Amino acid sequence: MIELYAWNTPNGRKISVALEEMALPYRVTPVDITQGAQHEPAFLAISPNNRIPAIVDPDGPDGAPISVFESGAILLYLAEKTGRFLPEDRRQRVAALEWLMWQMGGFGPMPGQVHHFLTVDPANRAYGLERYQKETRRLYGVLDRRLAQVAFVAGPLSVADFAILGWAWRHERHQVSLDAYPHVQRWYQALMSRPAVQRGFEVPLS
Repeated sequence: MIELYAWNTPNGRKISVALEEMALPYRVTPVDITQGAQHEPAFLAISPNNRIPAIVDPDGPDGAPISVFESGAILLYLAEKTGRFLPEDRRQRVAALEWLMWQMGGFGPMPGQVHHFLTVDPANRAYGLERYQKETRRLYGVLDRRLAQVAFVAGPLSVADFAILGWAWRHERHQVSLDAYPHVQRWYQALMSRPAVQRGFEVPLS
């Protein structure tokens, strides 16, 4: 059984959703990042960057246990382990990898900065909040244009969708209305109506 170390964050939810969609047995060990649990030696042994999520799979590629940190790496590992949600068609596979990297490099770090600056004293946050909200909305526009062409970002449903969904789930928190991005809204509603996705968001991570 896979051990998921996570907290109730967008990056944690990516993995609980993927595990549910892939029908892999797992259990959760909450890592309370509000209390600094991510810095404890036992967690650092499996996640040297002291960030959640991380997993330990007792049945690794060679039959021995393996730990994996970084949410994008975990999604790729799980996709390869199960043979699901990473298209075999090479063009679609490239698209899945492109959009997964797009999420990891932008649609996560930028909304995350919005979350940060929303908690800063208003007298000191104006520049940072404006900068990151503008970039976050630009990224929503990029995603909306892509989803005007395809049902899911790679064509078929893939780990890239799970990665992006983890952050789109927090759209209200980073002050984005999906009404302004109709194709994202359609995609978001389609994913959130999936039973496995719903289970992934109901898993207690904290």
